[in-house]
Amino acid sequence: MTHPYSDAASHRLWRRGVSAFEANADPIVNFPFRISPSDKIVTAGGCFAPLIANRLQTAGYNFLVTEKAHPLLPEETAALFNYGRHSARYGSVHTARQLLQLLRRAYGRFEPIEDMWFEGDNKLVDPFRPLIQPDGFACIEEYRLDRAQHFAAVREAFETMDVFIYIFSMTECWENRKDGAVFPLCPGVAGGHFDESVHAFRNQDVGEVVADMTLFLEELREVNKDLRVILAVSPVQFIATGSDDHVLCASTYSKAVHRAACEAITKCDPAVAYFPSYEIIAGPQTRGRYFDDDLRSVTDAGVDRIMDLFFKHVTDEGAQWAASGNETRVEIGVKSEQVNYAARAQSLTKSLCDAVLLDLGG
Repeated sequence: MTHPYSDAASHRLWRRGVSAFEANADPIVNFPFRISPSDKIVTAGGCFAPLIANRLQTAGYNFLVTEKAHPLLPEETAALFNYGRHSARYGSVHTARQLLQLLRRAYGRFEPIEDMWFEGDNKLVDPFRPLIQPDGFACIEEYRLDRAQHFAAVREAFETMDVFIYIFSMTECWENRKDGAVFPLCPGVAGGHFDESVHAFRNQDVGEVVADMTLFLEELREVNKDLRVILAVSPVQFIATGSDDHVLCASTYSKAVHRAACEAITKCDPAVAYFPSYEIIAGPQTRGRYFDDDLRSVTDAGVDRIMDLFFKHVTDEGAQWAASGNETRVEIGVKSEQVNYAARAQSLTKSLCDAVLLDLGG
């Protein structure tokens, strides 16, 4: 007897698509579009997003940076002030709601009530990017000028990019009860003061994530109609949860919500594609080999594996590479004038995963 599984392709069967390859299993089938080194690429997300941006730069891809440090500023100092980590100096954008509000704030459509935090007598912190200025801003005028420059850079990135890569990081966030403004970190962790009467914990479900991301894409296409979008789920696990659940269950919930949301969004929008970074790292085929000793951080080898498959399936050069039958690591489009990207990647990994601040105790 014949049935729909009789002649199923290998990638549809666990034994032939996963077990036969173990950690080298390739879960990507027919990625819907390709990008080229000339495409202007913008990334956003949590602490995993800068690692992807760094690898794109290493391979000679056009990672678009619209908010740049002064040319006389040393590279290490610029990195401390968050220049070059993301396309603009917006820091970590963990949730779809934060991403939507970033766009609306940049275009003057949303002005949060709680738009600055004061620390002592001489430190002012941006609630929506609390770690981008190590010692805070010296005064309100400096803060407002920097924010105006920042919003201009965000608008330029959104309007001129060809490809937007967003890596979902968390479903959990803290919001202002009055206007719903969401923060990348709980008030009091890296600035501000937590007030239970003002701040509320929110843990988004699938419907909320899909609604927020759909609105973001609709409003983004008002200024960039030909944009292609790649969605991914960060394989980095939670370091802490604001809920009463065990952190393992809370992290699993967040990953499941984001994976389901990505599926719903991509099914309705042909210009949006899903890249399975989470499955590549956290799938059972890896036996945990791509997680660091803390069981949540992704090793360099894990990032390498993600980017090997990204270049193979998502880039023009990767299509040529795959057709040649080459089985070695992808090394395409490398710039002749090399920046020390390895050192920069190490700095990115160690310095500004802002969620680390949630668990500094013993």
